[in-house]
Amino acid sequence: MTERVTPENPLSTEQGPEALRMPAPEEVKVTTWRVACDGDDAAGLGHPRVWLKISPDTGFVDCGYCDKRFVIDRDNLHDDH
Repeated sequence: MTERVTPENPLSTEQGPEALRMPAPEEVKVTTWRVACDGDDAAGLGHPRVWLKISPDTGFVDCGYCDKRFVIDRDNLHDDH
């Protein structure tokens, strides 16, 4: 019979409450609820452009490719439907 072993350090894809406390490698303040991310070509970390929607509940969204965190600036918010 196969025994399941839980790793000591789970991967960052864990989306439980502890994911909200994990620091992002880079954080960008934005003024729209939808943002585009294509990585950082200058650092050699480019990736296909993806559009992300910030949740009003959390106030941020993380890019699935590069883990860049986009944080809404509620004081300077622009309406983008």
